[in-house]
Amino acid sequence: MKRGRWAVLFTVVCTTLGPGLVRSSEMSAQAGWVSGGLIFPLEDRPTPGCHASTIEQTRDGQIVAAWFAGTDEGEDDVGIWVARLENGRWSRPVEVANGVMSVQMRYPCWNPVLFQPKEGPLLLFFKVGPTPRGWWGEWTVSNDSGKTWTPQRRLPPEVMGPIKNKPVQLDDGRILCPSSSEHQGWQAHVEITRDLKEWQVIGPLNDGKDIGVIQPTILTYPNGRLQMLCRTRRQGFIAQTWSTDGGKTWSPFEATTLPNPSSGIDAVTLQDGRQLLVFNNTPKGRTPLNVAISRDGKHWDVVLTLEDQPGEYSYPAVIQSDDGLVHTTYTYWRQSIKHVILDPSKF
Repeated sequence: MKRGRWAVLFTVVCTTLGPGLVRSSEMSAQAGWVSGGLIFPLEDRPTPGCHASTIEQTRDGQIVAAWFAGTDEGEDDVGIWVARLENGRWSRPVEVANGVMSVQMRYPCWNPVLFQPKEGPLLLFFKVGPTPRGWWGEWTVSNDSGKTWTPQRRLPPEVMGPIKNKPVQLDDGRILCPSSSEHQGWQAHVEITRDLKEWQVIGPLNDGKDIGVIQPTILTYPNGRLQMLCRTRRQGFIAQTWSTDGGKTWSPFEATTLPNPSSGIDAVTLQDGRQLLVFNNTPKGRTPLNVAISRDGKHWDVVLTLEDQPGEYSYPAVIQSDDGLVHTTYTYWRQSIKHVILDPSKF
């Protein structure tokens, strides 16, 4: 992304759609739609641009979102911003982490990931560095459901943390962080920890040549089976790999029937055992943005459209809250973050 593209995109989309959310009533008429809106209004955004949101529910039921924001993606002033859903309204976003190294040097931040483990505080992982090829992993924690955060610190050198999508915690307590790297081709791996002190890195799971994959999301199945879905570089499809031993080994990557325009995806295993995916349902561009459901991870049915107008609607994050509702956030024109609540029992 070059400086100023966010502003140009905003102008183009506003010219096309007029006031913007003109189709909100049509979208909300879909089965399963509960509510939707921007976390902060376009006319009162705290930064010129934003991207790559993440969302999580804390142990006390608080919904928290984060994203990176600043002048433009990759600019030195880009930091990590957080907002909390309080009494049905989002709090004013605040910056909680940045890439300041010294008075003379500051790097951009990238791709935050919120995660609430079964025990302990709320975690916020993110990346700092000049580019995705040269970034490193950092993290911070909140002991009060996202109100305040501890000073940020680096992860061990061999660990990047979850690269875009949330970890999954298995019944045995292991936390599996879906991760990837771009410095030797697009390669996926898994970082496993129990205590955030000792880490095991599985992978890379591909050589980055035949199929380049990044930004995995992990789905769980009975008897220790796992599925990883990934963004691909040029192939035009979502790639998948499977594990039958709780993430210790993985099958070769192969194509799914789902398209991918080299854009981020996210998925979640629902409480009823089904799988829910949010993705750009196209081999090119970052609209439309759709929701699909599967019972086996192989056959997917598109059940809802989040966005289908000109513009960029991308990099979704998705969770299921304790009440059974699904929360998804995603980039809206690179000017705001949109939050939509869905009822998966209607799909």
